[in-house]
Amino acid sequence: MEEKIVSILSEMAEYLSIPQMKKLQEVMLNAFSGEAEKQKDVSNLDYLTMFLEAKRVEGCSERTIRYYQTTIEKMIGHIQTPIRKVTTEEMRSFLSEYQEWNHCSKVTVDNIRRNISSFFSWLEEENHILKSPMRRIHKIKTNQPVKEIITDEDIERLRDHCPCIRDLAMIDLLYSTGMRVGELVNLNISDIDFEARECVVFGKGGKERRVYFDAKSKLHLQAYLDTRTDDNEALFVTLDAPHNRLKISGVEIRMRSLGRSLNITKIHPHKFRRTMATRAIDKGMPIEQVQKILGHSQIDTTMQYAMVNQSNVKASHKKYIS
Repeated sequence: MEEKIVSILSEMAEYLSIPQMKKLQEVMLNAFSGEAEKQKDVSNLDYLTMFLEAKRVEGCSERTIRYYQTTIEKMIGHIQTPIRKVTTEEMRSFLSEYQEWNHCSKVTVDNIRRNISSFFSWLEEENHILKSPMRRIHKIKTNQPVKEIITDEDIERLRDHCPCIRDLAMIDLLYSTGMRVGELVNLNISDIDFEARECVVFGKGGKERRVYFDAKSKLHLQAYLDTRTDDNEALFVTLDAPHNRLKISGVEIRMRSLGRSLNITKIHPHKFRRTMATRAIDKGMPIEQVQKILGHSQIDTTMQYAMVNQSNVKASHKKYIS
C-alpha cells in the first residue's frame, strides 16, 4: 500500500505545488492507511528525540548532539507550528529574528541554519515530511577575515612562562601535531609511541588517524609523565587529587589564562592547530598532507585553517611575476 501511495505522489509531483502535494499525501494516508492520524500524535519534541537518537547511532559526539538539541529546541519553542506543517517563510523569519534577539554574527546564524537543515533533511529522508522547508534557504554569506596565528615569539613566551611541566607538554603537543583539543584530552599514555614520536587519535565521527610530534614535545611529555604519581591511564590529568582526566574546558581555561598573563590576545587550543597548518603550508608541505594530518574530509576545510603568510605571497609575486 505504501509503495502505491509513493508511486502516485511521484507521478503528481510535477503537476502540483508543495502545499497541494502535502494535502494530497494527507488525504491518501487518511483514506488508505490511517497513517496521518498516527503522525498527528507525534509531537515536535518526539521528532527531535528520534533525530537525536539517529545522530547518536551515526556516531556524533555528545557535544555535537547537545548543540543540535539546544538549537532545534529553540526553533520548536519559537515557531510552535507542527513540524510537518512548517513553511520556508516561517524558517526565514525565525533565522532573521534569531539574529536580532541574540545580536550574533552571520557565522553563528549560518551554523544555526545548518543544524536545522540537518534536522529537516532527516525528517524528509525518514518520510516524516514530504519536503524540507530549508531547501530554499541557502548558505548565509559571511565575511572571511584573515584569522590570526601565534607568532614564533609568542610561542616561545608561552613556553618560557608555563607555570608547570604539564601545560608546557600540552602546548608543545598541540603546536607540533595540530590535533583538536577534544583529541588531546582523550589520549591515554598507552597511545603515545615515544620511539616513533607519533600517536593515534580519534577525530570527529570516530575517525582514526596518526599524528606526529617533534623532539621537544617528546622531552617535555616524558618529563611530565616522570612527575606523575597517580595511576590514571589518561595522558593529561588535573593537577590536584584525585587527578582526573583533564577536560576540554580545563585546557581552554589554562591556555586563555596563560595568554592573558602575557598580554597575548586570544590564546586558545584551536589557535595552535591553525598555526601549525599555516606554518606547514608556508614551509612547502603539500596541502593534501596537511589535510591528512588535520583529519579533514574536505580540502576546502583545510584551506580555511591555513592562512598563507602574506610576506611569502609578496616574495613569490616578486620572484615569479614582477
